[in-house]
Amino acid sequence: MNNPRQLAFIALRDVHQGAYTDVAIDRVLQKVNLADRDRRLLTELVYGSTRRQRTLDTLIDQLATKASHQQPKDLRTILHLGFYQLRYQERIPPSAAVNTTVELAKNNGFSGLTGFVNGLLRQYIRLAEKSLEPLKLPEKPEERLGILHSFPDWITQVWLEQLGITETEKLCQWMNQTPTIDLRVNILRSSVEEVESAFTSAGVLVKRIPQLPQGLRLISSTGPIQQLPGFNQGWWTIQDSSAQLVGHLLDPQPGEVIIDVCAAPGGKTTHIAELMGDTGKIWACDRTPSRLRKLQTNAQRLHLQSIDICTGDSRNLPQFYHTADRLLLDAPCSGLGTLHRHADARWRQTPESVQELSQLQTELISHTANFVKNNGILVYATCTLHPAENEQVIAKFLATHPNWQQEQGTANKVWPHQQDMDGFFMVRLRKTNDSE
Repeated sequence: MNNPRQLAFIALRDVHQGAYTDVAIDRVLQKVNLADRDRRLLTELVYGSTRRQRTLDTLIDQLATKASHQQPKDLRTILHLGFYQLRYQERIPPSAAVNTTVELAKNNGFSGLTGFVNGLLRQYIRLAEKSLEPLKLPEKPEERLGILHSFPDWITQVWLEQLGITETEKLCQWMNQTPTIDLRVNILRSSVEEVESAFTSAGVLVKRIPQLPQGLRLISSTGPIQQLPGFNQGWWTIQDSSAQLVGHLLDPQPGEVIIDVCAAPGGKTTHIAELMGDTGKIWACDRTPSRLRKLQTNAQRLHLQSIDICTGDSRNLPQFYHTADRLLLDAPCSGLGTLHRHADARWRQTPESVQELSQLQTELISHTANFVKNNGILVYATCTLHPAENEQVIAKFLATHPNWQQEQGTANKVWPHQQDMDGFFMVRLRKTNDSE
């Protein structure tokens, strides 16, 4: 069975039952041998239909007599695929989108409803011919943006409060794009120029990233990452540009002791080692052994020697008290800055989960601050755009820890639609003296 739409239906059905999107896609792809073009179509349909779930449900709500949640589950999934192609896939002719969706209904137990599927999709096509926006949209900005760009209201609300309506709309649009892949060149093994020319020779297009001396962005499709030139030699690793900014803000120096307290899977840890010329000592701590194994594999591929592994919860590692020149706390967070990379994440997080994370972040920074020597540095970073996990955590910490100060001009919130990279928050704090 090599029909990419049927395979997309199977993967999407998994996602609707709680599977992670990338896992569901991998599971399906492992069982078949698809041509490149079909793999790309399948991936686009599954990621796109998952991202745009709320918009697609609203179309069913507004055009069918039964709301989306009252439709048989598999039929709802099939309609999502049809509407997604009609609304978002300009290269697929409307007639092909309709016919293949009717075919899906017929082959998956809904042969009695093919007329309904056909009629519903054609109704959408007629509306789209008459009006630029077939959806009926509510007045409230958080609801309107939420339905139009497919986010829960609470997320659009959090962004509206910080950005206002025009910028929030741009951010929502940015978050629905296909993510780019950025690389960080390992300057201890290679150079940006060398990697650039190796890629060019292999027919892979890259461009440099402003303000990031080690950064390159892939701008053409590449095939499997592991087969790109220089991967096995440890010339580079994959790391988004905003995550690269964190290493530079920490600014580790050769010979120092650095602790990375939530280190796995190790993108920032290995960057720190490269920036220090692989001299000194880096403690990479994490409580998940399987993720730390990934870090070790990555460090070995990049030929880095200065990283030591420590398995455990960073809220309880007294052996590290007063030992670090610099500490990185890349805290577990809701990931609202990386929603374009994780198609289902917007539906998994809730205001309650954000509050729980905020509590965890507060505990982590309070405990790990003890690992830092006098006059040492702590960098706090997250890949979220929620003040409860960022500015509020820092404000609370500084209010209760008088021997810490924020270094002037070091708080940086990366807004993706303005800087064209993942959303991030980072700030640098300095310990003045010990009041213990």
